[in-house]
Amino acid sequence: MRAFSTELPGVLLIETERIADERGWFRVDYQAERCAELLGENPAFVQDNHISSAPWVLRGLHYQLPPAAQSKLLQVLRGSIYDVVVDMRRSSTHFGCWVARQLSADNGCQLWIPRGFAHGFLALEEGAEVFYKVDTPYDSGRARHLRWDDESLGIPWPLAGHS
Repeated sequence: MRAFSTELPGVLLIETERIADERGWFRVDYQAERCAELLGENPAFVQDNHISSAPWVLRGLHYQLPPAAQSKLLQVLRGSIYDVVVDMRRSSTHFGCWVARQLSADNGCQLWIPRGFAHGFLALEEGAEVFYKVDTPYDSGRARHLRWDDESLGIPWPLAGHS
């Protein structure tokens, strides 16, 4: 596993390594000690979420307010997605800025999304499956969302020809 910084401080793209042979392949998706090294913290994950989406379904942009803010470690198990993270920390110099990455089962990349960021994704293929760990349970009273098409964000979702 290797971590790479993105345009938003704290949001990391994590590459995993597949070991393949004639039988198939093996990959370590999560190992607590290595994760703590890469992230600079040791998140205590409390819930795993697994989502399946039809093609061109857009989910998000969701986040939770403190003290229920969530950190997420996300990966795609099947298909591919266009994944977007928006900085919602009012004290941040990157407030309102966003980063996007295409994640897929084939590339095996994960995304680390710390507390204080909104998150959403667009399924790019039939049956895209997303799996993610969170360090705080869902709290409907603290849950918030941004409009996916908010003009002030200007996110170029790859929706041309799809509705």
